[in-house]
Amino acid sequence: MSSAQYVVIGAGLAGAATAWQLATRGHEVTILERSTPANDAGSSHGSARIFRYAYPDAFYTGLVQQAKVGWDELTRLGGRELITPTGSVDYGTLREPEALARVLQTAGIEHELLTADAARERWPQITFDTPVLWHPGAGVIDAETAVTTMVELALAAGARLYTDWPVARVTETATGYRVHNDTGEAVDAENVIVSAGGWLPSLLGELPLPSAFRAQIPEITVMQEQAYHFPYADPDTAGHWPTFIHKMDGMQVYGLPGGRDAAFRGQKIAEYNGGKRLASAADQDGIMGAANRERVVDYVARYLPGLDPTPYAETTCLFTNTPTEDFIIDRVDNITLLSPCSGHGAKFAPVIGQLAADLATGVGSVPPQFQARP
Repeated sequence: MSSAQYVVIGAGLAGAATAWQLATRGHEVTILERSTPANDAGSSHGSARIFRYAYPDAFYTGLVQQAKVGWDELTRLGGRELITPTGSVDYGTLREPEALARVLQTAGIEHELLTADAARERWPQITFDTPVLWHPGAGVIDAETAVTTMVELALAAGARLYTDWPVARVTETATGYRVHNDTGEAVDAENVIVSAGGWLPSLLGELPLPSAFRAQIPEITVMQEQAYHFPYADPDTAGHWPTFIHKMDGMQVYGLPGGRDAAFRGQKIAEYNGGKRLASAADQDGIMGAANRERVVDYVARYLPGLDPTPYAETTCLFTNTPTEDFIIDRVDNITLLSPCSGHGAKFAPVIGQLAADLATGVGSVPPQFQARP
């Protein structure tokens, strides 16, 4: 039976970032991954996640600024481009681009407010229905490469990685905890960081958490999201698409260049939280719902004239949400809960890893927004 000072459960973006931070600080770390890092069944796979600064809450915009420092360090250490710059546009009656612009102005982030007509002149491939916020510092994160890079850096600093090691339960011991899998193997740990994403709801009952702490954990919902890749009507426009968020009454849609996931042929388009609700990640079936497909195809035909409204590829992924869409980063005894990230956590991975490592080692605290306890 092996043992470690810190065991990290889950090698997605948040878990990999935490393991990287802990290992490079000189701690003994073991990573337990139910499959392989950044696998397709989790929330951190693929090459296309949005990096953006535009949030209605200045707290999150400031947190993105902190995360960007970590992304730059990770890019330097790993020698791989992790964020492709594209810029981003935000618009729609419920997106409130003017309010977003005020947040960016206060944070000192370059941006521009455009009329719908001016935006259409700049991006004729998109139909805008309100004023538009443009900020050029946005881009697309290669999530899979980011996870691979952070895991490699953690291993180089002495961490161990066990793959195909699905955690079944955690029990208390005289010196800490014992993490078990379904085949009878176990790893002893002084501290456990649970970064299980969509598997957290089914794992919570198998963790030795105090009842008072458990009772205050917010409701966690797992959504099987559906994303579609639509081909560029004119392939010459491939390098001229920003990421976007369009929020209107009854529907919020986001889009970004699909990248390596779909052979660089088109845009990845999805309805935010438009999939079906699951009890946990174990219940995902990868089946695309016809009603959602029809809604997104109709949206593309109406609002994205630069795309052929017939998807050439489609996929599912997991969003694991809290009611407020804040993250959970909290610790009780020597167990740190590190998930879910509510469908927008990818861009924060480096700073999430820093916060979780600070909390798990007792050298720092986390913002109150992330505490399970009010």
